Amino acid sequence: QVQLVESGGGLVQPGGSLRLSCAASGSIYRVNDMAWYRQAPGKQREFVAEFPGGGLTKYADSVKGRFIISRDIAKNMVYLQMNSLKPEDTAVYYCNAQVIVTDLGFTPYEFWGQGTQVTVSS
Repeated sequence: QVQLVESGGGLVQPGGSLRLSCAASGSIYRVNDMAWYRQAPGKQREFVAEFPGGGLTKYADSVKGRFIISRDIAKNMVYLQMNSLKPEDTAVYYCNAQVIVTDLGFTPYEFWGQGTQVTVSS
């Protein structure tokens, strides 16, 4: 019904930067909240950053001051600019979105992307 596709992951050196993108497509009337999560090997998935429809962004303490979430409402896209990357940022990064799929609906549905690998290493 709705697909979220992440891109931009890869291998970067510590201190480097990377920009992730997520595009929502399919049966979409409107995308409300969009967010980024990540999951490192052996750990639970954790919240990274959120860009709600209202525009009040939120960040996990571990990335605050280094990561910036932005959004293109018209294109149903969300981005994550990652700066000053550390080895502990290594994880699979997942895009999350709350989507209203019809103009007759009131309740958004939650969708997840397949993830994109980010590896921070020398």
